[in-house]
Amino acid sequence: MFNKILIANRGEIACRVIKSARKMGVATVAVYSDADRNSLHVKMADEAVHVGNSPVSESYIVIDGIMDAIRQTGAEAVHPGYGFLSENPKFARVLENEGVGFIGPPVGAIEAMGDKITSKKIAREANVSVVPGYMGLIGSADEAVRIADEIGYPVMIKASAGGGGKGMRIAWSGDEALEGYQSSKNEAASSFGDDRIFIEKFVTSPRHIEIQVLFDKFGNGIYLGERECSIQRRNQKVIEEAPSPFLDEQTRKAMGEQAVALARAVDYATAGTVEFIVDEDKNFYFLEMNTRLQVEHPVTELVTGIDLVEQMMRVAAGEKLSIKQEDVKLGGWAVESRLYAEDPYRGFLPSIGRLTRYRPPAERAAGPLQENGNWPGEAPTHDTAVRNDTGIYDGGEISMYYDPMIAKLCTWGCDRDTAIEAMRSALDSFEIEGIEHNLPFLSAVMDHPKFISGDISTAFIADEYPEGFRGVTPDESMQKKMAAGCAAMYRVAEIRRTRVSGRMDNHERHVGENWIVRHDGRSFPVSISADREGSTVTFEDGSSHRVASAWTPGCQLAELDVDGEPLILKVGKIISGFRIRSRGADMNVQVLTPRQAELAALMPEKRQLDTSNLLLCPMPGLVVGIGVEEGQEVHEGQSLCTVEAMKMENILRAEKKGVVSKINVASGDSLVVDDVIMEFEWRDRDGDSVAGSS
Repeated sequence: MFNKILIANRGEIACRVIKSARKMGVATVAVYSDADRNSLHVKMADEAVHVGNSPVSESYIVIDGIMDAIRQTGAEAVHPGYGFLSENPKFARVLENEGVGFIGPPVGAIEAMGDKITSKKIAREANVSVVPGYMGLIGSADEAVRIADEIGYPVMIKASAGGGGKGMRIAWSGDEALEGYQSSKNEAASSFGDDRIFIEKFVTSPRHIEIQVLFDKFGNGIYLGERECSIQRRNQKVIEEAPSPFLDEQTRKAMGEQAVALARAVDYATAGTVEFIVDEDKNFYFLEMNTRLQVEHPVTELVTGIDLVEQMMRVAAGEKLSIKQEDVKLGGWAVESRLYAEDPYRGFLPSIGRLTRYRPPAERAAGPLQENGNWPGEAPTHDTAVRNDTGIYDGGEISMYYDPMIAKLCTWGCDRDTAIEAMRSALDSFEIEGIEHNLPFLSAVMDHPKFISGDISTAFIADEYPEGFRGVTPDESMQKKMAAGCAAMYRVAEIRRTRVSGRMDNHERHVGENWIVRHDGRSFPVSISADREGSTVTFEDGSSHRVASAWTPGCQLAELDVDGEPLILKVGKIISGFRIRSRGADMNVQVLTPRQAELAALMPEKRQLDTSNLLLCPMPGLVVGIGVEEGQEVHEGQSLCTVEAMKMENILRAEKKGVVSKINVASGDSLVVDDVIMEFEWRDRDGDSVAGSS
């Protein structure tokens, strides 16, 4: 085994590798850019070496800089994580020439599977089912449209060297193929330095299911079950689970055997993932092979008890696999939620800045799986597990230079329902402040009937949230539970306030029993009867809820017991009440005396500022293109401006017909949220000016 390894990556995956190395007694070396000088992976590693400026192109993917760090520290091997140099054959070859171990596959496998066109040809030869498409190189946008027309819409336009959802576009028409081809080329060139594009048929409403494989250098290979990765946005996975709720044992075996056959065809060695799309009839088609550790590998580890990072290190050190196919048992169920720094209420646009509060739920193990790394014959039927892979800490920063992932929150349970319920509680308990994040959306998915039933596809987000995510409105029962909880909490806060003020010794005389709870335009008159064990909150219709809690004023997480069931609320202070966030809902709840409620009803509502004639920047980013000129007439849906944020191009479009009256930015400008990019004079259908109207 190696004595010291270098991790050529950053963030949560670097921290993840460090944990396994530490468990194995292997010293670690971190590398970092200017922006990551104070990052968690730097603090966790035994040594750390600065490798360049903040942009990836000037630090993490500069091979010479990484090699200098290896020589400087005497690292014997490199774990590349995922992304960056993980599937770069040139890097693997340089390591090989210098006698440094690569905790990854052979160069030939990276080259064969890293090229999407070549990989599909090899898959066909290995009798692996593939999607129909055009595997040749495409030289122009016009050629792309012609090929797409021949294949038949919809088609998927993909970067040959792509991965992680970058350089991918779905086209439903010739116009979309024309635009998608150029966007894919630009994004591929920026992300991978390779702008080759190919096109294949897009299977509508498919599931994205992948098989984890593991090979040693002696030709021994196994598959470790599957992962369901169908909940995606812009081809980027959001929620994963293992196993899939859709597959039967026969299909699982067939997919696993084909995945092993493909890996064996390229003399594979180490952990890898073969991705498939699966239609409604369980027909499956090879999509691509990722010759690296996948982001979502923890769910496989949780249901198999196998540490994939440890296995990768052992394979790289020349050890044979100690696990045979018959040893692989899938025990229980695991779910992973990817927590991103993005605003779900604004089209999931990236968010950057400092985390003023970052408190993930406490991690915990469950049963013999996590204790000894193997199932003792049957899956444990007790408890649940919580795992949080992260590279962030309280007070840390989310940078504009890198992927917006904050953490990968995973839960395990003895069955799918238990794992999902554990995830609901873990999401409710996860405290993040200072930036926008997708926690509310993740919580909403966990309660969505289609997800609960397992009736999902890669079109889930587009189909279920066609107008974007607007938050969750709790049902009547949950609204009353929240109202009861807030009323009981507010009473506690009022008691404390009267004590602090010192107005009277018997403070309870100042805290009444009758209150009006208001939220989302609704009012709930309640009365509160309290004792040492809690409060009984009675509503106007005679129904009541019993609330018990150890919550104290100022605490930002309230763990309540309402009628014997847990209710977890994130709590923020507002005038006469709280900002409450739970299960995807985000609302201001006021608790008023009857007289206060009477007066509040007379207050006029604040008018919103009209910005309908402005194009505002929806996220921090860099202007990479302006598609119109001042004085130009634009139509609904027309591309106006392209802003790059966190390695993704975002095209901003006109909402309706109008004339560009002023452009305030130029290509190359850095923008923050709500910077005014353009101003418009809108036109009605007859061409008359309606400037400023919404």
